[in-house]
Amino acid sequence: MLPWVLLATAKAPDGDTLRLLRRGDEFSIRVTGGNGLMSSRLSGSEEALATLSIAALRDRAAPHLLIGGLGMGFTLRAAQRGLGPGARLTVAEIVPELAGWASEFMGEVFGDCLEDPRVDLKIADVAALIRKAEGLYDAILLDVDNGPDGLTRPGNDALYHEAGLKAARRALRPGGVLAVWSATAEPAFTARLKRTGFDTEAKSVPAGKSRRGTKHTVWIARAPAKGARA
Repeated sequence: MLPWVLLATAKAPDGDTLRLLRRGDEFSIRVTGGNGLMSSRLSGSEEALATLSIAALRDRAAPHLLIGGLGMGFTLRAAQRGLGPGARLTVAEIVPELAGWASEFMGEVFGDCLEDPRVDLKIADVAALIRKAEGLYDAILLDVDNGPDGLTRPGNDALYHEAGLKAARRALRPGGVLAVWSATAEPAFTARLKRTGFDTEAKSVPAGKSRRGTKHTVWIARAPAKGARA
């Protein structure tokens, strides 16, 4: 078996080191201690985050999506495939180096997706963008950690607890969608979404392209169509 080759490292805001590795045509991003954050061979659930969100927005001709976390671009590219020319895709990535890795090392993975005129890549904390927004987005897609209760970066906790979920409600247009990716099912998070006013469904989706094997979870949580704001 081919060995993993270290291509680059970067510091996350909490001080952890992110490592980009390659083995043959496979890429992996890992955090301090060797925990895997993402792999170019497991894209199914990240793509489902986009496709399930778009399905929930099928009545909106030109939606504005906020994607939290660039990763390896799987969610972004799935959204690009599913949306028309009038859509807007704002992508928030907190680690500047990850955006650079897209072109410097992973061009074969990303292709030209970041050149799409619908895409606005911001080097920013998605939580800060959410807090500043009021009725701005049709959907917010969050894939910034291992899930709402499997955090590698403690700062992400603010996204997934009630104050963060209420901020997401305020940032969404009426009837908008908050979609959240997780490596594991978290019934307590489903209850938390419902307590903050979202009509919520947790979906089990394949981690990879096959329907067999590891499953991940995607929550599709719809904000109220009218009226009440958190």
